[in-house]
Amino acid sequence: MQAPDAERDLLIDAARAAGEVAMRHFRNAPEVWEKDDDQGPVTEADLEVNALLEERLRSARPGYGWLSEESEDTPARLTRDTIFVVDPIDGTRSFIEGSNTWAHSLAVVE
Repeated sequence: MQAPDAERDLLIDAARAAGEVAMRHFRNAPEVWEKDDDQGPVTEADLEVNALLEERLRSARPGYGWLSEESEDTPARLTRDTIFVVDPIDGTRSFIEGSNTWAHSLAVVE
């Protein structure tokens, strides 16, 4: 794992970029789908933010694993000592409703 300050800075920069993507959709009628097995809604913003975060974070730390609410989980992450854990838009229902109670949840777990 990198130094804590470097990890924090990477996550903050990624979250800011994710915010720019999300705000293009916020209160702008994003396309919404229901996930399988009553897992709740997902929006086009969730998927775009997820793609951006995965590209940015994994290219910065290629040795880290990846676990995201909007990506299919694979056993590959179990072979890594350090992983990114992500919810691209935590509070998707609030996001859809136009409420300000949503966030990007990003963590590095060792």
